[in-house]
Amino acid sequence: MATTAETIRALFTADGFAMMSWLFGLLMKRVAFTLVMLLAIPLNAREIHAHDGHGAEKLGVSITELVNSSKEWNGQALPNYPAGQAEIKVLRIKIPSGVTLPWHYHPVINSAVILKGRLELYTKDGMTKSFGAGEALIEVVNTAHAGKAVGPDDVDLVVFYAGSKGMPTTVLSK
Repeated sequence: MATTAETIRALFTADGFAMMSWLFGLLMKRVAFTLVMLLAIPLNAREIHAHDGHGAEKLGVSITELVNSSKEWNGQALPNYPAGQAEIKVLRIKIPSGVTLPWHYHPVINSAVILKGRLELYTKDGMTKSFGAGEALIEVVNTAHAGKAVGPDDVDLVVFYAGSKGMPTTVLSK
């Protein structure tokens, strides 16, 4: 077995320097890996969702998720987005109380938020669903449906369409 002095002398030979260099490299790789892993771990659960509030929760900003789904209001899976240049359209629509919209369909994915009133939606196969003020919905795509402003108040809603440039957002059907 080598003495401590012999081990130290061996480290200062060419082979010893190579071994020390290799050990130092290994140590640095482990330190770098540990730092990367520590930086990747959030400090607390709130930071995991910090992007949701844009970091403004300290300013009193609050965010309420109204709808988040990969399904339409009738339970069907949403289709893929169409190909081509994306185009977003946002419309504010007012429907007088008692008015029934004609049968139509949307060839693009869209969602809505009811600001006022109550909107009853129905499909030709008899499915019906009603949405009131403060509620959000993901509309049916490529499915003929109609809607009616029910109750004493007019319906006021904002609709967000996500399609491709030049595509219609609503098509009348029979």
